[in-house]
Amino acid sequence: MLAAAWAGARVAERSALADLGRAAQSTLALQVGALRAEMQRQTALPRALAADPEIAAILRPEADPALLARVNARLAEVAAATGAAVIYAVRADGVTVAASNAGAARSFIGQNYAFRPYFRRAMAEGAGSQFALGTVSGRPGFYLARRLADGSGVVVVKIEFDAVEAGWRETGESLFMADGRGIVLVASEPDWRFRALRPVPPEEQARIRESLEFGGAPLDALPLHPVAGEADVVRVGGGGLPAWRALLHDAAVPDTEWRLHALTPVGPAIGRERLQGAVIALLATGLAGLGLATLLGRRARTRARLREAAARRAELEARVAERTRALSEANRRLRAEAEERARAEAERERLGRELAQAGRLAALGQFAASMAHEINQPLAAIRSYADNTAILVRRGRVEDAAENVGAIGRLTDRIGTLTRQLKGFARRASGRREPVALAEIVRNSLELVEGRAAASGIALAVGTPPADLAVLGDGPRLEQVLVNLLQNALDAVAACPEPRVAFAIREEGGRVAVEVADNGCGIPEAQRAQVFDAFFTTKSDGLGLGLAIARGIVEDCGGTLTARGNEPAGTIFRMELARATAQAAESAA
Repeated sequence: MLAAAWAGARVAERSALADLGRAAQSTLALQVGALRAEMQRQTALPRALAADPEIAAILRPEADPALLARVNARLAEVAAATGAAVIYAVRADGVTVAASNAGAARSFIGQNYAFRPYFRRAMAEGAGSQFALGTVSGRPGFYLARRLADGSGVVVVKIEFDAVEAGWRETGESLFMADGRGIVLVASEPDWRFRALRPVPPEEQARIRESLEFGGAPLDALPLHPVAGEADVVRVGGGGLPAWRALLHDAAVPDTEWRLHALTPVGPAIGRERLQGAVIALLATGLAGLGLATLLGRRARTRARLREAAARRAELEARVAERTRALSEANRRLRAEAEERARAEAERERLGRELAQAGRLAALGQFAASMAHEINQPLAAIRSYADNTAILVRRGRVEDAAENVGAIGRLTDRIGTLTRQLKGFARRASGRREPVALAEIVRNSLELVEGRAAASGIALAVGTPPADLAVLGDGPRLEQVLVNLLQNALDAVAACPEPRVAFAIREEGGRVAVEVADNGCGIPEAQRAQVFDAFFTTKSDGLGLGLAIARGIVEDCGGTLTARGNEPAGTIFRMELARATAQAAESAA
């Protein structure tokens, strides 16, 4: 019984460790996805700012003070909109001339960052990145640098991970991220930051001190001690702190040399499982022993009674033996069937949990990327309206400026609608299907693209739908679809000698079709079946999510979205929706 209790405890312990390991890997996959989404959201920002002509102008000698103030204000707006900690522009000699924190007490303006590796790498190779402790702010962060096309300097975006660390602490997970040298950069335990998984060579420590990469951090070792004989199990603690055992798992952060590590406590869970395994083994062994003792006693009593009748004894023993064999075989089959059913049920539950987790991860990553993609459009329009308003005010055209301000307000409401959709996604709400006026959808969508079309010299032919024409769907989400189709059409004809985009409305019985046509280079027929797939794109800087999201919105509204070639050249995207009834159309109008 003691041997059975020990064996049961060991089996239960290994099973519990395996369960904890699978849970830790799931947690790591979720956190790596969230971390990568946060970093990808900021990756394109330095490249976009490096192409800004105003930033290039302030990096030249004797820059206009008014222009410099305007750039500082714009950098502050961009930082607030994107969640970046700070954005700043650095001349080729390493001196900062503009920053989003220009008005702060500890502004970066005037600071020389020529010693920073990310600056030197960006000036030499065009782009650079580094995780380091800020010399002015004293706060750690990830620096993304991009050199301007004329080589006059670089634009730097700093990302801080305070929100990520706070989220880790709120979930109760012990997580930390280390670079290729094993130095901890981000951790749920603030005291672990800038400590090392393994000893850092003295020459590497000297280089880190010289470049002020981590300030005066001692770079001492983390209190993690491997447990002999147990893979992936470490003892956490030391120096006066109570030690506890945990599973240590890690996963690579894509596109970086970083690895995310997770510590899963094993003490309470393992102790409970070992106790349960030992108790179950003891009960099973005791019941088996009791059964065996009972059987032996009965056989002894049977033999004592049957000594008096030798003739009947042989027959009775044969019958008992045959019956015992039949019962044993039946009992064995029943136990085998019960064990097989239990294994199948456990496997079904495990697969269900893994599928649900994978679904949540995929949905969350796709929607986070789509929101960033969609919000950039009204932000660009707001920027254009704001610039035009400033020009109109200087020229004294107050009424025209007021109209621009009203348009900015509508675009702000548009962004608010997008964020409300994010909340609806968190509640897993389905798309609405209600009568909406098609004229209003067209008007709101054109507000976002007319300015760009006019500035690019692109002819925009728009068919105005009747005021009483209504379709079934979700108005704001259908606007997203039209804006995406129009923006794609403008991109397609940008390099054409006579660019033209046509927008037509067609009524076909109980259906209404909206067609967006361009005379661009077109989409090869082999790729038309893929343009609606997530992450497939023909643009060098595209995410490949716009058309996939657009088709999902149209299908949620009960419609279809297709693409075909245009004659003689270009592409036609056709969105077909159900037409609302006459009474519903009047209420929508």
